[in-house]
Formats: sequence, structure tokens, C-alpha cells
Amino acid sequence: MDERPLRIALTSYRSKPHCGGQGVYVRNLSRELAALGHRVEVFSGPPYPDLDAGVGLTEVPSLDLYDDAHPFRRGREFRDATDVLEFATMCTGGFPEPRTFSRRVVRVLRARTGEFDVVHDNQTLGPALLALPGAGLPLVGTIHHPISVDRALELAAASGRRRLSLRRWYGFVRTQARVARGMDLLLSPSRNSVADAIRDFGVRDEQFRVVPIGVDVERFRPRGERVPGRIVTMCSADVPLKGLSVLLRAMAQLRTSHASLTVVSRLEPGGRTEKLVAELGLAHRVSFVSGLGDDELAELLASAEVACVPSLYEGFSLPAVEAMASGTPLVASDAGALPEVVGRDGTAGLLVPAGDPVTLARRLDDLFAAPEQRARLGAAARERARTEFSWGATARATAGVYREAIARHRREGAR
Repeated sequence: MDERPLRIALTSYRSKPHCGGQGVYVRNLSRELAALGHRVEVFSGPPYPDLDAGVGLTEVPSLDLYDDAHPFRRGREFRDATDVLEFATMCTGGFPEPRTFSRRVVRVLRARTGEFDVVHDNQTLGPALLALPGAGLPLVGTIHHPISVDRALELAAASGRRRLSLRRWYGFVRTQARVARGMDLLLSPSRNSVADAIRDFGVRDEQFRVVPIGVDVERFRPRGERVPGRIVTMCSADVPLKGLSVLLRAMAQLRTSHASLTVVSRLEPGGRTEKLVAELGLAHRVSFVSGLGDDELAELLASAEVACVPSLYEGFSLPAVEAMASGTPLVASDAGALPEVVGRDGTAGLLVPAGDPVTLARRLDDLFAAPEQRARLGAAARERARTEFSWGATARATAGVYREAIARHRREGAR
């Protein structure tokens, strides 16, 4: 197999730097691919990623209708039909970015086909991307997990008109499924995500290559003294999928009186989570932090006595691996891919039934009462993260999939 350095276009319709997973994936994968000698250029819509030296960035501007500071404000004149489509889809309750970003980025890439050996799409799955192989660019896609899972969980938590608006918002999922079926090779971080994509998207098992996501074990590491009673969780505050409400209900049942919870997330004023915190009388025990840099996040995780991932579903879970690498004892739900990540034998982390605040509270209390068990779990978790989840290993395996896609594209072109 040809081992020359590759020229890689990595596309991501949004790449928020420190949360949500997409920006974390883009930054770390691109850095490690560049460290292997490949030339990587990221093509991203806003919010744009933080990238390391040696990785190029081409910004693909959108109307940025979901900017945190100014949501739903167009802020500029329409430039073309794609802008009109983006605005009109938003106005009718849909989420336009996968479709509109794919149209914009394909226009850019078609003008530069001779500069790249392969295009790697980070879960945009927009229909325009399927034109790239015909333009001479092999195409690989990542599905961290099918968004159909998010849709099902949000619909289950909603009622009335809210259900109708959610169905419209998630209309892009049908398109993503169709695009996924048209791709030759797909990456996924876990067998659980593969199974869900086969079930919900109708893709074939042979399309997938499982490549776990990595963690920076030099940044996320044990750092000394821990704050007594501190629990840390990283999850979107008002997204049912992430299970924060389960953890809050568990907090209300803890026997450990000095326990406190730090949530790495932005709290929506007047949102369901703020209301639940007040209803449970937890305002003095729960705090929310956002906008943390990588080192600040690593320090926070290493300061906790316990980390928790209460999700109702995870296609992989970077927060779980980052907590494990920090040597922080982890309690996680048994949902999605979390048993694959944490391990099922209880040596590197404890699993509890998803959506069960009573059992979660019991496990947290048990851990706070058992410092020796916390030490054993933390050490085993650190070793599991160090040996099984690294960004270097992710990059090497991903580059292998690129070469497979390139070889397949050449064979098909020769027919």
C-alpha cells in the first residue's frame, strides 16, 4: 500500500472549540494526522475550531443563525440561493446547517480537487457531499452516533406542540440517513453506534470501520489534591439525552451532606434545568461553569472526587474518557457505548442503569464512603484511558481508512 503522506480535507459544519464534541474531534484528529506527516486542512462553518500549528483552516461562512450571542439574527444581506435556503428553513422550524454547509463546502472543494487526496466529513452528511467522488475526491464520513437517537429521546420527553416542532427541527435526519447509505466508508467510535446506524439509517455493516476516539493523556491527568465531595459532570444542561435531570434527582437523594455538583455547561435562564434545580432545593449545591479552556477543564476534572456521566445515550463519550484519564473515579450510566468505553467489569468505572436516580445516588454515596475504592478505580481508569484511547492511535487508524477509500476510488475509476 502507498505510504506517502496524504493531503486531507476535513469538513465539519460547526466546530465549537470546547464542547459538543465536534470541535474537540476536529482539533485533536487534525493535530495528530499532521504529526504523522499528513497535510490537513479543516473546512468549517461557524463556530470555527481552535486548531494547532501545522493545520490549515478554511472558514466556510454561513448566516450563523444559531450564534450564542445573537441567535436567529441574519446580520448581513443574502449572498446567494443557499443563504435564502438557510434562512427560510430556520424560519419554518427546520435545522438547515447540514444541507447548506454541504452546498457551500462542495463549491469550495470542487475548485480545489487537485489539492487533496481524500475528503473526511465529520457528521455533516449533507446531500451535496455525494457529488465529491464524481469530482475525483474519495469521501469518508464519520458518524459519532445517528442523530435519530437524539430525536427519539427529545420526542419522548416532549408533548403537544413541542413534539410537532421537534419533528420539523429534526427533519434533516432523514437526509443524513440517505447520504450515509450512499457513502462507501464510514467511521464510528463504537460498535454500539454502528448497530444504531444500521438500525436507524439503513446503512450496511460492511460500510463501517470502528475507530475509537482518543484523549490527550498529558493534559488530562491526575494533578494532586481533590476537593472533598466534588462531583463533576460535562453535559448539555437542557438536552434530555445527556441525563442531567437524572443526576440532579440523585443529588437530592444523597446521604453525603458535603457533596456538591459542578456542571460544565451553560445554564439557560428560565430553562427546564434551572427550574428543576430550584424545585429540588439544590441551588446551594449545584454550580454551572462554561467557556473553559482545555487546561481549565483538565484541572477541574482532576479536582473532583467523583465524575459522573448520566447520559441516556452516548455514541462514545469523550467526557468519560477525559475523566478516566484524569484518574477521577467514574460513575456512568449503562446506556449506548458507555459500557464499551468504561468496561463492563467495574474495575475502571461503575455502571448504573440509565435513568435511575435512586441507584445513581446509592453508588455515589458508596464511593464517597470508600476512599480506597476511589483510589483503585481512579488508577485503573487512568491506565485504561492511557492504553486504549489515544489520539495518536485514532489518527493512525483513520489514515488507514483514508488509504482504503483512495484505493477503492481508484479501482472503481479504472473500471
